[in-house]
Amino acid sequence: MTRGTRAARPAEHRRTLPGTALPQKAENALKIVVVGGFGVGKTTMVRSVSEIRPLHTEEVMSRAGRTLDDTSRVTAKTATTVAFDFGRITIDTRSILYLFGAPGQERFWFLWDRLLAGTIGAVVLVDTRRLPEAWYALDRLEHHGMPYIVAVNDFGGPLHSDEHIREALALDADVPLVEFDARDHSSSKFVLIALVEHLHALSLHQKG
Repeated sequence: MTRGTRAARPAEHRRTLPGTALPQKAENALKIVVVGGFGVGKTTMVRSVSEIRPLHTEEVMSRAGRTLDDTSRVTAKTATTVAFDFGRITIDTRSILYLFGAPGQERFWFLWDRLLAGTIGAVVLVDTRRLPEAWYALDRLEHHGMPYIVAVNDFGGPLHSDEHIREALALDADVPLVEFDARDHSSSKFVLIALVEHLHALSLHQKG
């Protein structure tokens, strides 16, 4: 499993852009969606890697919400995404990457098909403590024929081998599997680079 580094990025390299999530014009506008189960770190990843202040739809979890969502594995979670998260990354003067985080709760899954429209690829976040919760995301991506990579968010264990994770999720051998920390900018950026490299490899294979 490839792991993203946690090296801090120098402050002078962090671009400060207007604190707005409104899209700006670009010749190449690329869209990536981050999907996965409830509480696996989708909002955290978008927040850590976006160059703008992300647009998010987090709401404080109510008692009623806790009866609908299984919080037994995420007891410290106090807010949840009810629509989507949105961030932006400028690649160069001609290309911009738009990053969408999908809600993980089953009651909001109906939003996923719309979020996947126009997407070039996806990142599936998984928590090794709750591997089966990634099944819905994998199923929807397969249904749409969407290329993706799987990123294991570091929650401090348990440790699993690549083979165990691949077997548990029935991943094809050509699907990249990486390990990262959603809280860290460089680590989250590493995941996006891995996805772009995977998409490039698929493109070359199709042309060949």
